[in-house]
Amino acid sequence: MVDHTQREVRIVRTFSATPEEVFDAWIDADALMHWMVPIPGGKTKAELDPRVGGRYRIEMIGNGETYPHEGEYLRVERPHLLEFTWISNATKRERSVVTVELRAIGEGATELTLTHKRLPSADSARSHEEGWNIGLTRLADLVARKAS
Repeated sequence: MVDHTQREVRIVRTFSATPEEVFDAWIDADALMHWMVPIPGGKTKAELDPRVGGRYRIEMIGNGETYPHEGEYLRVERPHLLEFTWISNATKRERSVVTVELRAIGEGATELTLTHKRLPSADSARSHEEGWNIGLTRLADLVARKAS
């Protein structure tokens, strides 16, 4: 769901994996490079320091371009909460904030709520909603394969 007045994205998804497994896929660079690939046929490079105050750099590569993303981890509370700043060309190099909340909803299942706030425009919110949805579908596939 995109909130055009607040320039915010909120997505809720269910995963066939534990909160720990989903959380770890966010903070492990190798796992992240497999699922955070929103460009069809693209690839992703990632360097992560997943601790409060730690920084990350993600490069999404596709369509003959490299799209850099960077930020700082604000809250890291395994396995339920991850919050970080998100700075990219798509945010006009402005600081936005992503919050990932994970909640166990039964044996081996997790509800993820992703909120991306402070986006610079409604177009940016639509673009990020599309990218996050593609990535979260790939994340669901990755954690389901690992959990089985």
